[in-house]
Amino acid sequence: MEKYQHCVIIFLKGICNNITALLLFMILGLQIPVAAQTKVSSGFINVKDSIPSIILDVRYYGSHNFIGKPIAGYKSPKCFLTNEAAQALKKVQKEVLRFNLSLKIYDAYRPQRAVNHFVAWAKNLADTSMKREFYPTVEKQYLFRDGYIAEKSSHSRGSTVDLTIVPLPVPLQDEYIAGAELCECTLPAAKRFKDNSLDMGTGYDCFDSMSWTASEHVPAQQRAYRLLLKTLMEKHGFKNYSKEWWHFTLNDEPFPNTYFDFIID
Repeated sequence: MEKYQHCVIIFLKGICNNITALLLFMILGLQIPVAAQTKVSSGFINVKDSIPSIILDVRYYGSHNFIGKPIAGYKSPKCFLTNEAAQALKKVQKEVLRFNLSLKIYDAYRPQRAVNHFVAWAKNLADTSMKREFYPTVEKQYLFRDGYIAEKSSHSRGSTVDLTIVPLPVPLQDEYIAGAELCECTLPAAKRFKDNSLDMGTGYDCFDSMSWTASEHVPAQQRAYRLLLKTLMEKHGFKNYSKEWWHFTLNDEPFPNTYFDFIID
């Protein structure tokens, strides 16, 4: 009996010590360390393994993005999604292939550390090196207010994808060269970065009201392309984010409250 009581006392002391440590972290405003995830979480799949025909243009692996640098957590130009999202996307790809078209993914699962990278960048108002292309009409200080940057992203839950449609055979695409002159993402297709997708009216990750899916400030043909993408994605269980024509989340996502942080490697 004494041995049992001794074990209980040690156990309770351990709990008290943990609670004390937790309170200390909270009082001092310290960040509780989290072990870095490196292994792909269960329930996720490499999209290329599920949909070999899909085209990838992983912008956050390289420097052609609104920060102008490779983003934390992107160690490889791969795309991962939950099994459910990948299966739904496979059905969309099957439909567009019938018309000599293909889906092209810009981003899918996004590690939380990448989102943290975005947030830190957004708070550094002095860094506007990529403003001319990606947010030419919006002041950086308003990116949070206007819903373009957030501390949590549905991408980190694994069932959100940024994508477009490209014709087949896939046209050549301009190579982005760091330091080259930038072109506004709101310009007509012939004057902005030469993406090889159907002309959706703006470039990808264009922080501007012209990128809103239902914007009436883009020509009719571009609105039709957006409607085509939205209709096909909704048909197979995705919903669109109204401020980004390229952004879709699976309605019945399997991890609606979990934000993952495994590295894309």
